[in-house]
Amino acid sequence: MFDAIAGRYDLLNTVLSGGLDRYWRRRAIRTLELTGRERLLDVCTGTADVAMAGARARAGAARVVGVDFAGAMLAYGVTKIREEALEGRVQLVRGDAMQLPVADASVDAATIAFGIRNVQQPEVACAELLRVLRPGGRVAILEFGLPVVPAVRPLYLWYFNHVLPRIGRAVSRHSMAYDYLPQSVGTFPWGDAFGRMLTATGFSQVKARPLSLGIVYLYTARKGP
Repeated sequence: MFDAIAGRYDLLNTVLSGGLDRYWRRRAIRTLELTGRERLLDVCTGTADVAMAGARARAGAARVVGVDFAGAMLAYGVTKIREEALEGRVQLVRGDAMQLPVADASVDAATIAFGIRNVQQPEVACAELLRVLRPGGRVAILEFGLPVVPAVRPLYLWYFNHVLPRIGRAVSRHSMAYDYLPQSVGTFPWGDAFGRMLTATGFSQVKARPLSLGIVYLYTARKGP
């Protein structure tokens, strides 16, 4: 499915989020407090938007590795990296979030943007993030949630369940991809529930921040005290 929509994935992200996806990515990168010396791992990297943002940020990561299982998505990401002349700093690798092709305690920071809910066992992916982070390393995870304002929630759910899939089908030309999106969000533990999963995995200083009225959550945590 992800390979089938790879060519229109970036456009869909912008259209369906009203351009807010760029803001969410910038917020996630800022929480990592990069200094320009770090090695950053971006899991479920897709077409590498977050990986590239990590390299382009002020005092961005010295080295970024993006991991994803969808080969077509990675191919588009490689093209974008070349266009931005970031080949020397951003590398993409095909791999599984539940068995990361990365050595223990080898990265300073890690990110996942709208991918953790697609992992078959998200708790295993969280444990993998903890494994590859150095002591004191930071993680930032973006994922969908539900609006924190009760009056907004019914309107959002109507858009998310009825309007968004129709736009997604029309733009992606894939009959199932954006039917899957609300289904996957509806079954994923968001907010404090996912925060508890990170804590149970062994992360410390776990925070769950609602963004854009709570339609997206930014989860941050550290390895170690």
